[in-house]
Amino acid sequence: MSGQNQQNAISIDVPGSKSLSHRYLIGAALANGKSRLRHVQNSADIHVTRALLQQIGAGFEEIAGEELVVQGVGGKVRGGSGSPMDCDVGESGTSCRLLSAVFAAGDGLFRIFGQGRMHERPVEDLCHALTRLGAGVVYTGKSGCPPFLLQARGLNPDLVKGELSIGMDASSQYFSGLLLAAPMCPSALILELGGSKAVSWPYVGLTLQCLTDFGLDFTVATRPEKTAAWKELEKGTWRDVALAVPGCLRITVTPGSYQSGEYTIEGDWSQASYFLAAGALGSRPVCVRGLREDSLQGDRIILDILCKMGAQLNIADDCVTVCPSPLHGVDLDMNSCPDLVQTVAVLAAFAHGSTRIRNVAHLRFKESDRIAAPAEELAKVGIVADPLSDGLLISGKGGNVHHKRGESVVPTLPEGTMFSAHNDHRMAMSLALLDLVNPDLHVASRLDDPSVVKKSFPDFWTKWQCVLAK
Repeated sequence: MSGQNQQNAISIDVPGSKSLSHRYLIGAALANGKSRLRHVQNSADIHVTRALLQQIGAGFEEIAGEELVVQGVGGKVRGGSGSPMDCDVGESGTSCRLLSAVFAAGDGLFRIFGQGRMHERPVEDLCHALTRLGAGVVYTGKSGCPPFLLQARGLNPDLVKGELSIGMDASSQYFSGLLLAAPMCPSALILELGGSKAVSWPYVGLTLQCLTDFGLDFTVATRPEKTAAWKELEKGTWRDVALAVPGCLRITVTPGSYQSGEYTIEGDWSQASYFLAAGALGSRPVCVRGLREDSLQGDRIILDILCKMGAQLNIADDCVTVCPSPLHGVDLDMNSCPDLVQTVAVLAAFAHGSTRIRNVAHLRFKESDRIAAPAEELAKVGIVADPLSDGLLISGKGGNVHHKRGESVVPTLPEGTMFSAHNDHRMAMSLALLDLVNPDLHVASRLDDPSVVKKSFPDFWTKWQCVLAK
């Protein structure tokens, strides 16, 4: 990439990681004493986690911008006695699953419920694990989904002889929730990866990073096959585990206390993906700042995907710059980075050839059906995107529009037709990329609910105007 291209680049700063903000807020709230958190994401989902942690006694003081001082509860999590403590998780699946496990390690009665599609999102495997460890769960709506009553009386590994197997077929958050709760157990808990596959494994790495930073002890063991002996990894080398295989990975968490301290949350690669994609699809390079190149966030793989599709990019210091590039179709297993699927679907729409996105069947149970919704919205502008049992097949309409102009690659929305965000923040932000191919679309003004981005990125549209500016 030429120096001239970099000088011409649009510069964007991204918010702190949503995934890490959830986890570090939980760690600080469970610690004894005060912690200072910097670069905490300011979004609806994070506000849900903060509010629920306040309900169990944690204190939050906003210092400036994205900085918080958190007064922890010293590991003492108490719900209602007699009547349940109402815990509204909104539409935040992360808040629901992580905090259900953490609250189960405490004492008292909690009523877990949410909004929107939350009452259709599965929690059965997590709740089954919690009941095996001594919690009580009663579903008050659809079986296996919120709302449910949670009777917490501590989690006791002795009830499962110290070892519990839990799958990640539907969500990695079950495993992460138990990891966050495990230090509060009276004895060590061994969590073995069960099920048939491990979706979104990198998010478990973020949980282990959080446990490490908050001074908690755990060991990770792997084996090449289910009949082989376990081999404990050297301390810290769990970071090199790129793929988790069911039956071949287990984590032993030792009882301990979360340690208060000062923590800075790295930039969010998921939120950066829209702007990095904009660099490839638009007319000017885009430089995204505040990202950690060695991040454990699974969505860092957006760089590999862009390169595979033919994009030109450069990494220097904490800035990643992507240049306008002709793209081509690819075959992608996106099991480890499902939050990128909608963004990649739009990129694929304007690549040469077809793109196959596979191994993301669990996306049907997110804020929207993230397989059907992109196909439906792209069809409105003439893009053929076929929903498949485990993903999407997108027929690209040609290279980057700024390299090859022609009516065939410029999307148009019929008069009177609106885009639908499907009540999904990632759907809205990914559709914004269409503005770069046809500025006359004005996606935000033709979305049924552009404000849905507040779930994870409240000032997205403000930053997006910087990308659109000539």
